[in-house]
Amino acid sequence: MRIGHHPNNLHLRLASLWPGAFASFKPEFVSYVEGRETAKRLQAGELDIGGTGSTPPILAAASGLSVVYAGASAPRPTNGAIFVAKTSSIETIADLKGKPIALVDGSFLTYLLAKRLEEAGLTLNDVERRDIAPVPSREALQDGTVAAWIAMAPHLEQSLVSGEFRVLAHCGDLIPNRSTFWTIKDRGLSAEMLNAFAGELQHLGQQISADPEKASALLSADGNEAERRAWTRIVSERNWEVITADTRLLREQQAEADTLFAHGDLAAKLTIETNTADTNNGKEI
Repeated sequence: MRIGHHPNNLHLRLASLWPGAFASFKPEFVSYVEGRETAKRLQAGELDIGGTGSTPPILAAASGLSVVYAGASAPRPTNGAIFVAKTSSIETIADLKGKPIALVDGSFLTYLLAKRLEEAGLTLNDVERRDIAPVPSREALQDGTVAAWIAMAPHLEQSLVSGEFRVLAHCGDLIPNRSTFWTIKDRGLSAEMLNAFAGELQHLGQQISADPEKASALLSADGNEAERRAWTRIVSERNWEVITADTRLLREQQAEADTLFAHGDLAAKLTIETNTADTNNGKEI
C-alpha cells in the first residue's frame, strides 16, 4: 500500500518514521509537500491513501472524484488561530472586512475563516484571501503585507510561544477540525482494508501517546533541542485517538460542504451520502 504523508498530517508523518508502523500492509510511504496535492496524487495512482484536514476531500468530491473515507482523528480545537500584529487596530472579526488575510487556502483554515466571518455577518468574499505557505505567511504578517494570518501546527504553537502576535480568534469547538484519512474509489481499497488502516492508526496513536519523547525525537531529527521540546509539547497535548468512518463524520463533512457552497467556494451544492464501499465501514461520497 502506498501511503501518502506530508508535514501537516502528523499521524501519517509519524507513521512514516515509526519503526514497524503499518507493517502488515507492507507500506511504501510517499512524501509530498502538502495536503491539497492529495486528490491529484490519488487520481494519478501515486498514492493509495492519504490524510488531510477536512476540506481537501470535499473539494475532491466537488471535482467529481468518488471519495471514500477510512477514518478521522479526534477534533483539534487548539490547531488553528487567527493572528494579527500586536499593534494592529483590528480588534474584532468584523474589522477584517476588506483586509488581506494569509492562509493555506483550500485547507481547513478556509472553513475556519468562513465560520468566524459568519459570526460577524460576513462571507469569504468580504475579505481578500492570499494563499501563502505558513512560513511566508508569518513573514507577511511581520512586515505588514497582510492584516491577519490563519495558522496551524506547528507554526501556531511556535508563534504562541514567541508572543510576537496577538490572537484574534482561536479555532476552539467552532468546527470539528479533524484530520481525515481517505482515498478514491478508483484505488480499489476494500472496506476491510480501510477498516484495518484505521485500526493501525489507532494502534500507532496509542504508541505515540505512551512515548511522546520518542515521537518528538523522530520529528526533530536534526537534533535541534528547542525544536524537540516544541514537538514534545505538541505531541503530549494532542489527542491521538482515531475513529473509523461513520455517520457522524459524514454529517460533519456535509455541514462543511454546505458552508463552502453558501460562501461561493463550491460551484454546486454537494450531497455527501451514507453509501458504503462494501460493508458498514469505508464510507463513500
